[in-house]
Amino acid sequence: MNGPEIHLEVAPELALFVPHGRRSGATPVTTDGVSTLGHVVESLGVPLTEAGTLVVDGREVPTSYVPVAGDHVEVRPVTRPQRVPGAPLRFLLDVHLGTLARRLRLLGVDTAYESTDLGDPALAALSAAERRVMLSRDRGLLRRRELWAGAYVYSTRPEEQLDDILDRFRPELRPWTRCTACNGLLKEATKEEVADQLAGGTHRSYDVFAQCADCGRAYWKGAHHEQLEAIVTRALEEFGG
Repeated sequence: MNGPEIHLEVAPELALFVPHGRRSGATPVTTDGVSTLGHVVESLGVPLTEAGTLVVDGREVPTSYVPVAGDHVEVRPVTRPQRVPGAPLRFLLDVHLGTLARRLRLLGVDTAYESTDLGDPALAALSAAERRVMLSRDRGLLRRRELWAGAYVYSTRPEEQLDDILDRFRPELRPWTRCTACNGLLKEATKEEVADQLAGGTHRSYDVFAQCADCGRAYWKGAHHEQLEAIVTRALEEFGG
């Protein structure tokens, strides 16, 4: 770029996206005089899904604003809780977020996920078609224009990922209502209805079951129930309101 120089300041929460030399205070950025502020921000490495309000010399501007020489730009983080207008809050996760997908489903959050890599174009198209918020650590995917909405997953640890998404979007939690394997809704089931999925010990020891209305998978309070119960209890205590 060889044009007007602006001074751009990125919020500390977004510092991980920008080169090291631009992480503190306002830094000079040379623009081409025709690109939008949204393009300039993305060119620095900040996905627009993570940029909240853009402020130029004290006034809020849209991403379509074309900066001029001398502008002082602040890139603020997304306000939490983030509201996603226009559709029920639903998520789409890429192939690398399987544990997060299962935990969101455990909490009853509508979460689409495929264990195979569909590729960025297909994921973006699915986000748009089903109006789902795309969750990913792939910055390139989050920059695709066809996305309906998106959010960067900041941590690599499933516990922190879950906390971050619940804090950011505050989805309604309805634990034990979705299949963790396929996202279908669960219904009560008799032992006879799921008998073909039960080993001998399970058949003798348990009497209360649920079954996915879509894939037919059976659920009961088995060996891992205490661990799952702890995840649910903590989520309800922290984010259930």
